[in-house]
Amino acid sequence: MNTSAEKAPCSTAPAPPGPAPDPDAGLDAALTEAVRRTGASAGAVYLLDREPVLVMAVAFGLPSGLAAAWRRVPLSAPLPVCDAVQEERFVWVGSQQDLARAYPRLAATLPHPLALAAAPLAGARKVWGALLLLFPADHPQRATVRERGHITTLGRRIARLLDDAERPPRLPDVPRTAPDLSTGQGPGRAEPAAADFAERLPGASLALDLEGRIAYASAGSAEVLGRTPEQLLGTLPWLALPWLDDPAVEDRYRTAVISREPAAFTALRPPDTWLEFRLYPDHSGISVRVTRAAADPGADGVHDPADGHRPDGEHQGGRLYQLMHLAAALTEAVGVRDVVEMVADQVLPAFGADGLVLSAADAGRLKIIGHCGYSSASIARLDGLPLDTRLTPAGHVLASGAPAFFADASQMADEYPGAPRMSGKRAWAVLPLIVSGRPVGVCILSYDRPRAFDSGERAVLTSLAGLLAQAVDRARLYDAKHDLADDLQHALLPRSLPRVAGITVASRYLPATRGLDVGGDFYDFIRLDERTAAAVIGDVQGHNTTAAALMGQVRTAVHAHATAGAAPDEVLARTNRLLADLDSDLLVSCLYAQLDLTGRQATVASAGHPPPLLRRPNGRGHVLTVEAGPLLGAAASARYPLTALPLLEGTLLALYTDGLVEVPGTDASRTTAELAGLLGVSGAGPLDRLIDELVRHSWPAGRHTDDIALLVLDIAPGGAARYGTGRPSDGDPPAGTPRGRAPSGAG
Repeated sequence: MNTSAEKAPCSTAPAPPGPAPDPDAGLDAALTEAVRRTGASAGAVYLLDREPVLVMAVAFGLPSGLAAAWRRVPLSAPLPVCDAVQEERFVWVGSQQDLARAYPRLAATLPHPLALAAAPLAGARKVWGALLLLFPADHPQRATVRERGHITTLGRRIARLLDDAERPPRLPDVPRTAPDLSTGQGPGRAEPAAADFAERLPGASLALDLEGRIAYASAGSAEVLGRTPEQLLGTLPWLALPWLDDPAVEDRYRTAVISREPAAFTALRPPDTWLEFRLYPDHSGISVRVTRAAADPGADGVHDPADGHRPDGEHQGGRLYQLMHLAAALTEAVGVRDVVEMVADQVLPAFGADGLVLSAADAGRLKIIGHCGYSSASIARLDGLPLDTRLTPAGHVLASGAPAFFADASQMADEYPGAPRMSGKRAWAVLPLIVSGRPVGVCILSYDRPRAFDSGERAVLTSLAGLLAQAVDRARLYDAKHDLADDLQHALLPRSLPRVAGITVASRYLPATRGLDVGGDFYDFIRLDERTAAAVIGDVQGHNTTAAALMGQVRTAVHAHATAGAAPDEVLARTNRLLADLDSDLLVSCLYAQLDLTGRQATVASAGHPPPLLRRPNGRGHVLTVEAGPLLGAAASARYPLTALPLLEGTLLALYTDGLVEVPGTDASRTTAELAGLLGVSGAGPLDRLIDELVRHSWPAGRHTDDIALLVLDIAPGGAARYGTGRPSDGDPPAGTPRGRAPSGAG
């Protein structure tokens, strides 16, 4: 990427054609380079989503289970990446002890010696997200000034890559794994000399990738481990070798991956063979040497022979470890979708389940809010069942508050004859979701084959139900608040805009992508008579229901005064007096433009609102000079000056709220000037496309931090409505002439 020259603040000609860089591939390569250049053991790039959420877009060197647990986190969560984005600062955590003190939730799922850094991806106009780097346990606890500056610079480089991309990067449901560009070998391959070296060594030699899968196994594994290399390749050791199914084994692997420190343990291969495992990690995976132990290690062993082994690669301790991850992740879940994905990713593997149905109680019925492992036909039969149904046990379980377990289809059919036919499953765990004595839903884990549930497993599943109940209830409240805010905002804005011959108009309202509260931005287009119209745009201070209610009152007042025949300055003055009578603590910015097609003149009055953008018929774009009065509500006796400008054929006006131009890290006046310049170089086309260009210029990734309202008006030639921009003409008089004053130009 060329970083030798900064982009000019205002472009006067389209960029020369050329292949557009792929932001996803560029992001992957940039992350790999950042991990390599800093000596980190792993890393990830988080990007802001439309909601106030950080999404892990790509990871390098992180086990998939760990990445999945933290792939979506609320921006307000107490996490290093969130602090880096919100406060736009470098975050350093030097040890696991420091992590436990500063970020206890994260420490609960990362009980490994490590250090980490988070740097904001601060671009030219916005903060895109954060770069996360994890360092080995032997890294010094203090980061040097040079190291901090180096990591911060790498974050800025990634941000510039995103700034320059023609499209925002994808935000995948599952984080991508960045390829290791330092090697040319794929998984499972080894150079002949290296393979010969491993084959000559006594015992067994294994190579594990960063996900824990066996990528290479020497011939000695058949004798030592009881499995041929062909049987081991591509498997997880603790699943391929049931006698290794101990949470301590998987924990040693995770510790080695995260800390990059060698680890060792012993395990019993039934009936009486003790084996010693030595793990040697690096950035690409783990090398494992397995040899026979000299004697019974006793307490030093990680596996108790009395445990035996459980079928299907399951272990009680392993489930508890998974549930610990799930519990920490659920505290950061944003919406219902996040909860469902986390449960599907972590609960199903932990309990060997084949299917999941998560239902919420809604108006006497169970509405399915998420599922996995079921056909669409089965979901259609199960969705919306009454709570008192005898077809499935869900209603009874929710009413009684006690979970139900069915080891096979015959046991289920005895009590609920229709249930096996509805889903085709063979065993079920039906868990009630209850919060403070109030039923909120049901979670059903199902299996494709019969299964017995022992007492320990039932206890863990019952605890799981409590975790899920809290998470589902909280997520539904979040989604309901989001939907309410969205519905309220749109209800307060005009459903449609009237048609006025000679004026083409387009509008857009974009809610803030951070935060869920309803905003106070509004717009309106009012038909005054056949040849006269008014364009209004405004912004009420604040983001809450009070601001929304006041916005509705202000918009109604402006509309009423305008249709009653008041002049633009009187429309604002009367609305201002209304706010004084309401005794509101909130202030309102507003811009009112009256468009007279007969007299070919526009008259503008502003109450502290950002000036509109103007494109003259000759194709030049400007920021219109408007003398503004005080904000509405600031002073009861305020007056509002008028600004007049010629309304010639081909004139285009763009009214907007400050969310379009107030981009963190940039100057609003510079952004406004750039948008005015963009009007001058935009080609003919629908006004909606022009609005897209304006928004994309200020917020390339579409993740703006404040509400945006836009109203664009195009004065068509010949007095007829048209769709597109005007044909350039020369010799136009200067725009932006305040009434009673000499022409002042368009700034």
